[in-house]
Amino acid sequence: MSEALDVRLRAAEAVDLPAITALYGDHVRAGTASFELDPPDEAEMTRRWNDVVARGLPYLVAMRGDQTVGYAYAGPYRPRPAYRFTVEDSVYIRPNYAGRGVGRMLLDALIAACERGDARQMIAVIGDSANTPSIRLHAAAGFTHTGLLSSVGWKFGRWLDVVLMQRALGRGNTGPV
Repeated sequence: MSEALDVRLRAAEAVDLPAITALYGDHVRAGTASFELDPPDEAEMTRRWNDVVARGLPYLVAMRGDQTVGYAYAGPYRPRPAYRFTVEDSVYIRPNYAGRGVGRMLLDALIAACERGDARQMIAVIGDSANTPSIRLHAAAGFTHTGLLSSVGWKFGRWLDVVLMQRALGRGNTGPV
């Protein structure tokens, strides 16, 4: 955990996209947190970043010195208008920084940023029910288990589950919008 103390968070900028693209690409190629099969290129990651930022949602990077060690963002949960107060979080950490508190720093900052906005609920759509680090991270940040979608993804020659977790933001579902 001591190394995480040297990590600083800030809003992601265009200059961060090559490192974000590489980090995410590693997760796509080697992990089951993402159900993508082919890593998106930098142009696609730039498009995705622009979409998040244009919506006024947070997109953060964790830096240690000049190295990007993780990133996180909140995107719309679903496109239909009734979902407009619900966001889905994504958190990706360099493997050598896993378990050092970087993910928790990013998730806590993401939650706080979303609470300053209009979001009332945050959903974690966790790829692979065996992804216990992500499940534990979300539970520690106040998320509760809300569902399991069994065998909905096929990657690396096996069926993968999706774990759904949810956390109220700010006033949650109390009171009108």
